[in-house]
Amino acid sequence: MPVTKDATCYNMDHEYRGIAVIINNDIFDSHSLAQRQGSWKDVEELEKMFYRLDFNVMVWNNLYYGELTHHLNELANADHSQNDCLAIVVLTHGVSQSFVYAKDNPYPVEFLWNSFTADKCRTLAGKPKLFFVQACRGERLDPGITLRKKMITEVDSPNTSYKIPKHADFLITFSTYDGYYSFRHPENGTWFIQSLCSEMNKHDHRNSDLLGIMTRVSRRVALDHESNNPDEPWLHKQKQIPTIHSMLIRDIFFKPKNKPPSETIVLRNLSN
Repeated sequence: MPVTKDATCYNMDHEYRGIAVIINNDIFDSHSLAQRQGSWKDVEELEKMFYRLDFNVMVWNNLYYGELTHHLNELANADHSQNDCLAIVVLTHGVSQSFVYAKDNPYPVEFLWNSFTADKCRTLAGKPKLFFVQACRGERLDPGITLRKKMITEVDSPNTSYKIPKHADFLITFSTYDGYYSFRHPENGTWFIQSLCSEMNKHDHRNSDLLGIMTRVSRRVALDHESNNPDEPWLHKQKQIPTIHSMLIRDIFFKPKNKPPSETIVLRNLSN
């Protein structure tokens, strides 16, 4: 049992933080899919962010679907008993809200997390599984709405054993809303990943929980970014909002492990 039934926070006191996988697809076999220039910047910043949070980092570059299947199955069958959690980021093209691309073929986005439910990956049962998807989810655009002062906007503001749903403890975050474009700068990376890294790096994780930080990520993407593409008016001055699906049942605080860097195992650059 990783944590007691009535605990308000996930147990982040295991020996290791866990594995963070960065699945980077920036070149593709299909000539209809453009190279994702600037994805290297996202990978670079994600590596730094996950290292700061004490994760062991793996980078999978431009894997074919069959290779991705093999490596995800290996990861799901690994022993995570001494790990706090799992994090997976995918950087790629999206076909729609339901499919993203490997180097060769599209696959259902839920394929990324289906092998990690509590009934299939028992050593991660009751532990947070974090997924971040940077990909377009359609071809719609959001020009945004200008808020003026006269407008008023309202918002809604212990047992020894217990059973949990198999899909509990997941956080699945998409860079954009269903059906919409997700923007990427060819040199500076994507709005979502760069905002994620900036917010994760600036907060004290002993006092700031992950979902609260993710709200600030959404605010940064929504308010600080607007597309600048005057040569293609249909893409000019457009906005973007991430989408957060939380099945978490406790708070997540990435408090430091207090281990010297020499004890951190680095697993990276697994590619075809």
